[in-house]
Amino acid sequence: MMADLVSFLLLKYRRKQPTTRAEMLSILRAYQHHFPVVFSQASECMQLVFGVDVKEVDPKEHLYILVPTLGLTCDGMQGDERSMPKNGLLVILLGVMEHFIYGEPRELITKAWVQEGYLEYRQVADSDPARHEFLWGPRAHAETSKLQVLEHLFRLNSKGPISFPSLSEEAVSNEEEGA
Repeated sequence: MMADLVSFLLLKYRRKQPTTRAEMLSILRAYQHHFPVVFSQASECMQLVFGVDVKEVDPKEHLYILVPTLGLTCDGMQGDERSMPKNGLLVILLGVMEHFIYGEPRELITKAWVQEGYLEYRQVADSDPARHEFLWGPRAHAETSKLQVLEHLFRLNSKGPISFPSLSEEAVSNEEEGA
């Protein structure tokens, strides 16, 4: 239920279209009586995971718009229509900038985690202008799995893998390939 509504809201966000309560109810079909709870959970997921707020702009018509969290103008969506908004990660990174516990994030990411082999930082082939990407490093692959990381993130956000089926399928697939 919630995963279907989140998928629908992400589609509306990518298309820059508003949505209505009636449209969302049509997604829930037989579970329409659960709308308040499912809508609340889906809205929280959109905000925490994707950095997108669901805002009601017309209470009479129950019209909602989807906007980047904190009014950020970068929606973090690069690539094709299937790409996901990445502002959730940006908000987390902005929250830890020069954090008194973690220190300066660039140093933590590039000097600690890259040097220790948890992350790999490399230039994207044939990118002009030059772009760089972070990948799992050999030490991360040796010590954990995508499924374990995903399960940890679900616990952290009090969510279950069923809430994010596409991420869960990828993690399970990677787990099976490695087994």
